[in-house]
Amino acid sequence: MKVLITGASGVLGSAVREAFKFTSHQVLALSNTRTGDGLVPLDLTNTQEVDKVLTEFKPNWVIHCAAERRPDVAEKNPEGVQKLNVDVSGHLASLAKSSKYTLVYISTDYVFDGTSPPYTPSARTNPLQLYGRTKRDGEQAVLSVNGAKVIVLRVPVLYGPAPKNSDSAVNILLDVVQDQSGKQYKMDHYATRYPTNVVDIANFLVRLSEFKQSSAIPPILHYSAAEPFTKYEICLVFAKILNLPHGHIVPDSEAPKGDLAATRPRDCQLYTKETEDLGVEGGLGLTLFEEWWSEYLKK
Repeated sequence: MKVLITGASGVLGSAVREAFKFTSHQVLALSNTRTGDGLVPLDLTNTQEVDKVLTEFKPNWVIHCAAERRPDVAEKNPEGVQKLNVDVSGHLASLAKSSKYTLVYISTDYVFDGTSPPYTPSARTNPLQLYGRTKRDGEQAVLSVNGAKVIVLRVPVLYGPAPKNSDSAVNILLDVVQDQSGKQYKMDHYATRYPTNVVDIANFLVRLSEFKQSSAIPPILHYSAAEPFTKYEICLVFAKILNLPHGHIVPDSEAPKGDLAATRPRDCQLYTKETEDLGVEGGLGLTLFEEWWSEYLKK
């Protein structure tokens, strides 16, 4: 089987690539600009080049991890985010139809407004910010291509092995905890998140690609860890593991006001029972948050 991964230099994409290394599948790992270690640079907004690469490689599965995932960056470049998160995704779905491959579109819990969790795959979407809207629009773009085999995989905030802590909204909190300079940080203690390990997602995708009853896979799947944390609570976990004081981190339990109120959903918990009931070998295979970090930070 041939597997093509977009965004293969990112936190999730690199984990997916690493997971497929331990299979017999042939993998083509695409990145936007990064090279080395087998990465192939490709501008996904260049449709002619994309068509050429996919025609030559002839993938069976395309796992589309590439996206602008940073809500603050998305707000500053709406046109660029539209191209990458929506237009590119729709084009890959059109090619999925003509080239007969399965497209896995990685989406987000931010397609929901956070007012009535947990959210089933069929729950009504209502994204609060531009990032969530473009991911929702990307979902609609890929699912609207009749005859294309598409799987939308919604995931929450991610963590795991990363070149830089700033590559993950969870990993970056390590820097906050380790900053013992006297600087004070106000940390969100209002919104509940469900941080999920990219290694777990990657291993699940390998098992899903080998699932014998592929025709039973629904068009939308949810994958999420079950442990709830606010950002402040994540900082407390890191402080405990690292045995560092955390008095410089101040919890902010107030509901966001003004512009922030429209962009910070309170609780977008994803309901995963339908994914669990599929019967994929190994189930979700979730890692416990504190346990994983305790081992990882010892290295």
